[in-house]
Amino acid sequence: MSPGSELPEEGELVVATVRQVKNFGVVVDLDEYPRIEGFIHIAEVASGWVKYIRDHVREGQKIVCKVLGIDTRRHNRFVDLSLKAVNEHQKREKIQQWKSEQKARKLLEMLCEKLGHDLQWGLENFGHDLISEYGSLYAAFEIAAMKETALKDSGFEGEWIEPFVEMAKENITPPFVEISGILEMSSNEPSGMEDIKTALGKAEEAVKGAEDVTLGILYIGAPKYRLIISAPDYKIAEELLKNAADAAVAFIESRNGTGKFIRKG
Repeated sequence: MSPGSELPEEGELVVATVRQVKNFGVVVDLDEYPRIEGFIHIAEVASGWVKYIRDHVREGQKIVCKVLGIDTRRHNRFVDLSLKAVNEHQKREKIQQWKSEQKARKLLEMLCEKLGHDLQWGLENFGHDLISEYGSLYAAFEIAAMKETALKDSGFEGEWIEPFVEMAKENITPPFVEISGILEMSSNEPSGMEDIKTALGKAEEAVKGAEDVTLGILYIGAPKYRLIISAPDYKIAEELLKNAADAAVAFIESRNGTGKFIRKG
């Protein structure tokens, strides 16, 4: 959904509430687009032949549909939809996205009340700009929760920024990914055990100082150790996991030991 847009785009996934089930199709209200209604023809309800539509949908049900087309000639701007074109993964992802955006709008409304304004003021003064910059209002809250200076770094300014960041930190859990791999190290040197401990320390040093990143080391059984990285996104996680493993292997090899890292471990 684009900021300030009144109509969805063709191919877009939308959340809808079933208003009326008829013999030939389903009438719905689009939750993200006020005063816009849509229609799902019986042929777009489910794959195969549909005998009873009510076996698939019911009044009041929340569903996710794909926009097939928009008839702007009609007074109420009718949207043609498909239910069968949306798979389960898309449905879950869209519903979660919609719930997150509902939460973000509520937080923005609370913020505006604290500042003595209404939600519309917030949307017009910085809300729509945040959506344009970060893709969604919830994403803006996530980024602010992860990095206090993120909004200012992007050029935003105003009395609303500090309370926005505070509200984000109190109400939003930043997204994290966790990846791991197996580090194998061995040494026949008299100082072998101490060298391995030092090598693991080198792995920890390689990620030290990285913002919002943690490294866990789990002993599996000689000579294997599992390295587990938690980071804000996969790209960062993969890079730091490799850095940690490379640092450990480089050290143990410098002490006449052997080491290798298996990412898929």
